[in-house]
Amino acid sequence: MTTHSSPRPSEAGTRPGIAARNPEAPISGSTPTRLASLGRRRRPGRLAALAAALSIALAGCAIPDGPVTQGERPNRPASSATASVSPQTDPAKLTIPLTQVPAYRVPTAGADGWKSSPMTDADGDLRWQVLDGDNKVIPDYRPTDTVAFGDPATYTSVPGVLTFRGNNARTAPAYGTADVTQRKLQVAWTQETGEVRGDNSYWPGAGWTGQPLLVHWPQQTRTAMGYAPQFADDPNFTEVIYPTFSGVIYRLDLATGKQTRDPINTGCGYKGTGSIDPRGYPLLYAGQGLDDMNGKECPFQYRVFDLIQNKQISGWDGHDQGAPRTEWGAFDSSALVNAASDTLIEPAENGLIYKVKLNATFDPAAKSVSVSPQLTKLSYATPVSKKHGIESSAVAYRNLMFAADNDGNLVCWDAKTLQVIWARELGDDTDASLVLDQSPDGVFLYTGNEVDARTEPGQFVTNLRKIDALTGKLVWQYDVPAVHEEPNNGGLLGTPLLGTGPISDLIIFNVAKTTNHTEGDLIALDRTTGKPVWKRHLSRYSWSSPVQINATDGTAYAVVTDSGGTMHLFDPNTGVDLDTLNLGKNTEASPAVYGNMLVVASYAKRIWGIKLT
Repeated sequence: MTTHSSPRPSEAGTRPGIAARNPEAPISGSTPTRLASLGRRRRPGRLAALAAALSIALAGCAIPDGPVTQGERPNRPASSATASVSPQTDPAKLTIPLTQVPAYRVPTAGADGWKSSPMTDADGDLRWQVLDGDNKVIPDYRPTDTVAFGDPATYTSVPGVLTFRGNNARTAPAYGTADVTQRKLQVAWTQETGEVRGDNSYWPGAGWTGQPLLVHWPQQTRTAMGYAPQFADDPNFTEVIYPTFSGVIYRLDLATGKQTRDPINTGCGYKGTGSIDPRGYPLLYAGQGLDDMNGKECPFQYRVFDLIQNKQISGWDGHDQGAPRTEWGAFDSSALVNAASDTLIEPAENGLIYKVKLNATFDPAAKSVSVSPQLTKLSYATPVSKKHGIESSAVAYRNLMFAADNDGNLVCWDAKTLQVIWARELGDDTDASLVLDQSPDGVFLYTGNEVDARTEPGQFVTNLRKIDALTGKLVWQYDVPAVHEEPNNGGLLGTPLLGTGPISDLIIFNVAKTTNHTEGDLIALDRTTGKPVWKRHLSRYSWSSPVQINATDGTAYAVVTDSGGTMHLFDPNTGVDLDTLNLGKNTEASPAVYGNMLVVASYAKRIWGIKLT
């Protein structure tokens, strides 16, 4: 059964159990105590073809979606007015002194550059160490450059979706507004993609997180890249840039799906989401997620591409000898680039957080772009760190950055000094990216874990949480029973949708395998109280991240894709479907939206350009 519970203000309580399953019942449970034993299973998407095959096998089984369970909505906004945006982007003016961060404690210095401070709401200490690009310890790292991010709306001035979920809060997977009259999804174009076999699995199309990048290039950048006249002379031209499983990076016209430039074929597969330089420089940053390509070894790299020459120009290895985890070096995180300081931040599955001074230059007249990366690395550990590694994409509030890891740690660090400010345990592997909420009441993080390392049936619960970003303290917690299953676990894999405008009181979670190994739930919680507003049962579970689409008339719509290959257009106020579209097979990638156009790839080996009418 999925059971709903009231939010818990603290972490006191017993581990929740699972009663008889009934998809129509409300959700209940209690807050788990700290779990001491954490492990690690698969990488999301790894062996995911099993799930795809299962979805295909069940395609003829008519398991209806629903029902939708409605709750109270006490904080529904009276208007759709948006909060004001601070235009400040100067890192020096944005930086919060660490002594003013409530969770900050003066660290204790140890041997070989290690520093430590107490965990938040748990026994033991967190420890960290800073390394240079050659893995030499920097005992007292004091950089000259200040790194701090402004309001998420200022992440880039380039129209589009240039990183996973669009900005440093991971709250903008859609750009602009859509003119919606029919509330229908229509296929506008498709692009065939390749496939690859490796790691004893099959990888067609694109997978988790697999979001495309949509960019309306500045005129000088568009001119420098030398497009054909049909694109170069079109003031509405917007490009789709899509790294895929087969190692091919597609470049397509958003309106027509036509190829804008030759694909870039690196021969090494991508599972996560890339990033475009937010300054409008023709640079693509993309981390490799697969290292076995049809039996051919393809050592992990983080790669930097020159989109003028259409080739890789820089990068660094994932099998880093300075990493706490040297046997696995994938890069599934989508990088954030702080334009003001010319700095890229990229967490990795090898357990390091890379801070990279890009030294990027772009000369539009000469049609040239270059980088000369200088690496600094943060290594950390907590009492529950075993496997290490971060698959989620980081969020940033000014100079404070946050990410959750494979061991169930949520970590806050300073982007300038690489000091770890606080860390708390989340109870299990957490791969879904955090969402940052800068509200009048404070700065908060929304997160949810998987059912992975926990092995006792009474522990098979996904914990959805709101956490104070400046203190590391729990605000509320909402528990949802989920299936423990190898190799693809139940729980939260999709990044939550933080509502804006008419749904600014809601945070929507997409939880996989809540009632059995094929089904799931969309759950909308009140952002203030953590109580359920509505719950929607899905006949096919989903790893995809829900996306809000704002219409020109002020109406909010949302889309999500699922493992059965269905794209759902739904009302985010109620969870009820307005239309659906068949994308052929499992669609675990997350869509990106520009105006009326949606783009996502599925296991049907196609990129889909979809128009919302």
